[in-house]
Amino acid sequence: MIKFFKNFRKDEDGAVTVDWVVLTAAVAGLAVAAYTTIETGAETLTTQTNTFMGKQDPNL
Repeated sequence: MIKFFKNFRKDEDGAVTVDWVVLTAAVAGLAVAAYTTIETGAETLTTQTNTFMGKQDPNL
């Protein structure tokens, strides 16, 4: 039984998996944050363009 615990403590496969899960979650979180920022900027630009175009006189 002691040999089992010594081998279990030395095994690092689970630690590598946890590292990858944490890194993947961080990348996904950054992607969501970037998407939200881009979406907000695009909506603002669209609104400003719509306002500008609405004020233009097509008969000029």
